[in-house]
Amino acid sequence: QVQLVESGGGLVQAGGSLRLSCAASGRTFRPYGMAWFRQAPGKEREFVARIVWSDGSTYYADSVKGRFTISRDNANNTVYLQMNSLKPGDTAIYYCAAGTKIRLVLPRDFDYWGQGTQVTVSS
Repeated sequence: QVQLVESGGGLVQAGGSLRLSCAASGRTFRPYGMAWFRQAPGKEREFVARIVWSDGSTYYADSVKGRFTISRDNANNTVYLQMNSLKPGDTAIYYCAAGTKIRLVLPRDFDYWGQGTQVTVSS
């Protein structure tokens, strides 16, 4: 079974930065793409960013465009989310996900999920 483990969350001041990591382990890892989602208490899980594993092409939610960058390290089976200019509204548990489908947009499209890492942005 593929295991995804997020790290890098924490408390940061508004305007600050954090870098999240998601390391994959287990059986042979061959996703089509990986993504970051986030979920605040009482809110639905929302898409943040995704990346196609093979070519590195990316897509971002409008709310984070220009502030967040998703990237991957193929050799280490790791995906990153660099978060800059953080806002209190970014506060959430951040989850990474991996999927084998070509369509990777909704949570249901993904096969594997990490346990999440908390990001808290203070004003």
